[in-house]
Amino acid sequence: MRGAFRRLLAKGLVPLMLPAGCAWIEYQERRILAEGRPLDEAQLADARALGVAEPECVRVLCLPRLPLPDNWVVRKLGLWTGTLSTGTIGLSARYGIFLRTPFHRDRQLLAHELAHTVQYERLGGVRPFLRQYLSECLTDGYLFAALEREATDAAETLCG
Repeated sequence: MRGAFRRLLAKGLVPLMLPAGCAWIEYQERRILAEGRPLDEAQLADARALGVAEPECVRVLCLPRLPLPDNWVVRKLGLWTGTLSTGTIGLSARYGIFLRTPFHRDRQLLAHELAHTVQYERLGGVRPFLRQYLSECLTDGYLFAALEREATDAAETLCG
């Protein structure tokens, strides 16, 4: 019954949250693209190995703490699903990647976020990625969501 409830919840919540979630991710991507740094040669090689179609477009912005949405409903959904929190150390906003400052040299973390960039590309952009990602996180839980597992596995394979 618990799984059925979570699927029903995801089916109802995701369409309601999607416009605000997309707006927030798109805003963060614009910010990172404007303020972030491009990937260095080793990071470009990793991005290519992971399958990023346009690795030259990727920018990384390191901050002491990653932003949370101003929209309280989106913030609560992020906190509830585990996709966002005050302890989040990395986040991919398609071609923009946030990393918390203490983790800015963590190759595996960057590879994980680049794997999400690949997913954004494969699924066709922010909206289709978020629709699937949020649905999986609500239905299966953050750690068991297929897109999250795929990114974790890709980073582990790349980094050994």
